Amino acid sequence: MLTRKQHELLSFIDRHLKTTGFSPSFEEMKAALHLKSKSGIHRLISALEERGFLRRRHHRARALEVVRLPDDLAAREPAAPHAPAFSPNVIRGDFGSRLQGVRAANEAGAVQLPLYGRIAAGLPIEALRDSGTQTEVPVALLGNGEHYALEVAGDSMQDAGILDGDTVIIRRGEVAENGQIVVALVDESEVTLKRLRRRGNSVALEPANRLYETRILPADKVRVQGRLVALLRRY
Repeated sequence: MLTRKQHELLSFIDRHLKTTGFSPSFEEMKAALHLKSKSGIHRLISALEERGFLRRRHHRARALEVVRLPDDLAAREPAAPHAPAFSPNVIRGDFGSRLQGVRAANEAGAVQLPLYGRIAAGLPIEALRDSGTQTEVPVALLGNGEHYALEVAGDSMQDAGILDGDTVIIRRGEVAENGQIVVALVDESEVTLKRLRRRGNSVALEPANRLYETRILPADKVRVQGRLVALLRRY
């Protein structure tokens, strides 16, 4: 059973596909559902995909496909029209509108995530949720759940391929397995990106650089804020 917002989004995507021949952009979907964030659209699409109503063709712009409709929408489907008579296509030289279409298509393949900059060190992630800074991330890098981006400061994880100035994509959550790279909140005051190891009643936060020491802390002093799922780097 779909939620009201899932139902509204599926109906809007289906109508848009039938009217235009391509799926709507994230901006169009956000406006149609009166949502404030594109990440909300991403979560709805992921839920519809899990339930078998939508399919995404990754690495293609606007690549949403309606696999099936709920019974109430399917019952309202009109009969398929007769194929129109052949007429030649004419390509007009309106390059301005064509470039605008390309920008919109590219936009549909990405979502805006909150970006917490280098100032995140020393503050809980929750304190920066309304910082207003965002970064565009390809949808193909994301899975289910809520995500945020974090700018890396320092070289403590360089041997794991994470360099100073990189942007890491974090899936928000409080659970992580041993050996995963996580964002950890230490003693409710310091945020750090390290590899997590549990040792009895202690937690080890391991750097990926031999110049730095592993920190071993009581388990109740460390709270996982999310785990690393992707990395972006600009050259």
